[in-house]
Amino acid sequence: MIPTFVRFTLIGFTFSFLGAVSVGAEPSEETSPNVLFIAIDDLRPELGCYGSTIAKSPNINRLAESGVTFTRAYCQQAVCNPSRASLMTGLRPDTIRVWDLSTDFRTAKPDAVTLTQQFMKNGYHAVGIGKIFHNDIQDPGSWSEPKLNIDGYPFDPDAVYRAKENVAWLEQRKQELIAEGDTRRIDPFGKWYLKHVATENVDLPDDAYFDGAQTSVAIEKMGKLASGDKPFFLAVGYYRPHLPFNVPKRYWDMYDRDKIRLAENRFLPKNAPIMAVNTAREIRGYTDFEHQPRPHEGSFPDDQARLLKHGYLASVSYIDAQVGRLLDTLKDLNLDKNTIVVLWGDHGWKLGEHNSWCKMTNYEIDTHVPLIVRAPDAKENGKQCDRLVEFVDVYPTLCELADVPLREELEGNSFAPLLEKCDLPWKEAVFSQFLRDGIWIAPDNVAYMGRCIRTERYRYVEWKKKNDNEIVARELYDLQLDPQENNNVADQKENREVVVQLAAQLNAGWKSVVPKQAD
Repeated sequence: MIPTFVRFTLIGFTFSFLGAVSVGAEPSEETSPNVLFIAIDDLRPELGCYGSTIAKSPNINRLAESGVTFTRAYCQQAVCNPSRASLMTGLRPDTIRVWDLSTDFRTAKPDAVTLTQQFMKNGYHAVGIGKIFHNDIQDPGSWSEPKLNIDGYPFDPDAVYRAKENVAWLEQRKQELIAEGDTRRIDPFGKWYLKHVATENVDLPDDAYFDGAQTSVAIEKMGKLASGDKPFFLAVGYYRPHLPFNVPKRYWDMYDRDKIRLAENRFLPKNAPIMAVNTAREIRGYTDFEHQPRPHEGSFPDDQARLLKHGYLASVSYIDAQVGRLLDTLKDLNLDKNTIVVLWGDHGWKLGEHNSWCKMTNYEIDTHVPLIVRAPDAKENGKQCDRLVEFVDVYPTLCELADVPLREELEGNSFAPLLEKCDLPWKEAVFSQFLRDGIWIAPDNVAYMGRCIRTERYRYVEWKKKNDNEIVARELYDLQLDPQENNNVADQKENREVVVQLAAQLNAGWKSVVPKQAD
């Protein structure tokens, strides 16, 4: 049975109440559940268990059939580093002051206790492999042993190429950079990290690429942890379906490119402010897409759009196969009955929607994330839960499930009760934000912060200059009438009252939006 959390009610369930609760003494090593924590980079809910009619994801679907699938889960920011730092600290981006790829959360919060540290403090052995925090912000104190790395791969193994022509191009480019004295693309281990084309299709085994190889390492590690004297927290972070879409040929062969449908809304949202849509900078960083149009300039050609969507789907199926290997090993080791499994994608991703690609906006397509939790014997396992939850809720939830004490500073709410009863009254809203700055700078070269509230029906966004409190633009999308968020209706007279109400909620902040009282 799931321990402890079933003993409290939702009456008066607020942030301060959460912080005051202690869910029990240090867990018993004989009975404490293990945790298998699976992070997947750039995975939007393009999965069969989320209703996709094209994605082939049988193993993640299998996990969903034995766990609770949260159909309305949201990240705090649709960028890797802020999203991951927020989830792992249980604190929002404004608290840890992380809004970009380069900032270490410990700069503003040096004494933050991460999720894995809290488990380590309470009897767990925590092991990390792959991308859990952002690539170059490893936070060694969050693990019981040095983070596992895979021999033969760069420190940041996003762009690993195996096709002969691609390897040759990379070698030539490396020699050019050496001749120029430019060593900026050398990683902390002295290996070159270079990008080339956005896709690669080669007939190779899974372990030829990093995610397959790290799965083999994770499986071996799981076997060792199974015989350890402590419960374990094993975190495995996958890089695909992040660009480039380089995966073995058999995963490409699972799809007929001619039958892949393109996005329906290949146009900018009507009346949206210019800072709301991303610049396509990420995809244009690859040599075969560097001359493709930006969102305000037009759509990618159909053949290029289908190539990218094909590569994304192939990458999803490749990762699905790796997840299947982990789940099979968990069962073979007889660990599945006493292991909490969590699978999450760090943010959404656009595949041509809004004439855009990649992440980096406040829109539903970027902030809506997959989240599946399987806790042993949870009553609602096998069901879908449509309650609003967000990534800052994951930390307190896992603590509840494992009977690990909750920390006072956490800024999320445990959704563990939803695993027992999916239709409980719950949060009225969730919050996301995006800083349009740095490599994603707005066309007028001004940095803007967009803060967003997402309720049952609406998404409301306020844009301000980064260091100013004056609102320069608003967005309002009626998700009941406009689920793709194609028309910003913030300035329509009939929506004035809605804007005022949502602005007040957004200004009051997340502390005012807590789970409702249970019946």
